[in-house]
Amino acid sequence: MPRTKSSVQSRRRRKKVLKAAKGYVGSKHRLYRTALESVRRALAYAYRDRRTKKRDMRSLWIMRINAAARMNGMGYGRLMDGLRKAGVAIDRKILADLAVNDEAAFKEVVQTAKGALDKAYGSE
Repeated sequence: MPRTKSSVQSRRRRKKVLKAAKGYVGSKHRLYRTALESVRRALAYAYRDRRTKKRDMRSLWIMRINAAARMNGMGYGRLMDGLRKAGVAIDRKILADLAVNDEAAFKEVVQTAKGALDKAYGSE
């Protein structure tokens, strides 16, 4: 019985890596070994940065909410505290979108938070 060789699978595996390295500069897209290193590193960065992106977006939303809240005479922390006390369940993504695209609606949200804070702490 003749032994089986894995030439088809090996070639398929190499082609897959070189295809993934398409667009890389120099030997990184031509030579299998360097292409394999580059592709592995790229996949590791992609995995890591999918998680980092979530942190970055939350940070951006908080900055936008804070800027809009300050324009309405209230800081970010007090706004979020007021919304919690008022029982308003709007997440930061939606609040940031309101702050950027619908200033009137955001102003209403701020008024709701102010009302809840006045009720909770008395008029300051």
